[in-house]
Amino acid sequence: MFLGKLQRIFTESDFTATYKFALLMALADLAVELGADDGDEFMVSIRQIAERFIQMYWRHALPFGTGRPNTFSGVLTQNNGVQAAVVSAIATFRTRHGAASPQRARILPEYQALLRSVAQTVSAQPVNYLQNFGGMTDAFLYERAGAGQLKLKPGVAYCLRRFQPLVQQLSRSHWVEHIKRNRRNTGILGQADDLEDFLFSASRQSLLSMGQGLRKLDGSKCFYCTQALTEADVDHFVPFSQYPRDLAHNFVLAHPTCNRSKSDTLAAGPHLERWLERIGRHADAIKEVGMAAGMLADAQVSLKIAAWGYTTAIARGGSAWLAPSRYEAIDQRYNAYFIP
Repeated sequence: MFLGKLQRIFTESDFTATYKFALLMALADLAVELGADDGDEFMVSIRQIAERFIQMYWRHALPFGTGRPNTFSGVLTQNNGVQAAVVSAIATFRTRHGAASPQRARILPEYQALLRSVAQTVSAQPVNYLQNFGGMTDAFLYERAGAGQLKLKPGVAYCLRRFQPLVQQLSRSHWVEHIKRNRRNTGILGQADDLEDFLFSASRQSLLSMGQGLRKLDGSKCFYCTQALTEADVDHFVPFSQYPRDLAHNFVLAHPTCNRSKSDTLAAGPHLERWLERIGRHADAIKEVGMAAGMLADAQVSLKIAAWGYTTAIARGGSAWLAPSRYEAIDQRYNAYFIP
C-alpha cells in the first residue's frame, strides 16, 4: 500500500516546482538518520527539513553550463513560473555573504534568517500539497503536530527507511526530468547528459580537496588493501548507490582497482571494524577535512547510516566485499559492530 500511494504521488500529483521531490528525499533521509525500525510514529521539525532543503539546493543556486555551441550558462529554473523561492534565497545569500558551502554558511549569524525563510516556504508549499494527488488529499505520510512539527504516521518512517534507495531514485529521476521539461532551461541545457551529477553529486573540486585532506590524515595507502597509493579514488565507504549523500566521514581513499571491485557493495567486517575505529580516533580531523572541501560532516549521522545499511543487508541476506572476488555473508554477527 505504501509503495502504491508513493507511486501515485509521482504519477498523479501536480508538480509546479521541484519542492515535492526534495521533501520526499528529506523525509527519507531523516527517517534513516534519526528514526528506527519500530514502526512507531516519528516526529520531524520543519526546521530540520529546511536544513535539508538548503543542503540539496545549495549547488542548484550556482550557474550550470555545458560549454556546448548554442547554449549559455545560468541558474536552472526549478519552477514553472518565476524561479523557486528557495533557489533565489540561497543565491542571494551566497552573493551577499560569500559562503562556499552549507557548512560554512551555518556558522554565519545571517544563516538563521535564511533558514527561517526556507522553513516558511517548505511549510507553506510542499508540506501542504505533497499529499494531494488524484484530485484528493490522502494524508498517508504525515500530519501537522503543533507549530513547526510534522508527525509521520505509524509505519511511515519504517517504510521510508526500508525503501530509502527507491524513494531517492524516483525523486531524483523525476526532479531531473522536471528541470529538463522547463522551457526556460532549454538554452542552458541543450543536450546535457550530466545534469544529475551537477544537481546531486559533489563537485570534482570538492572531491579533489577531500582526497588531498585524506592523504594528509590517513597517509598514502589504500584503505582496503593497505598498500601504497599513487593514483587514488575517493570512495564512499557506504556506497553512494545505497545512500546518495556526500558526507565527509563516509569517504576513504582507495586504489582504483579496489574501488571498482568493491563497486556498489558494502565492505566486509574487517574493513567495517577499521572504518569505525578510524571515526572514533579521527572524527574531528575528518570534519575539518570535510569543512575545507565544502562537504557536510557529522560523524554520528555517518554511523547511523552505516548501521542502517548493514541492518538492511542482514534482513535481505546481503553479501559484503572483502577483496577482489572474495565476499562474505552479512549476517547477525554484524550487529555487534554497532553495539556501543
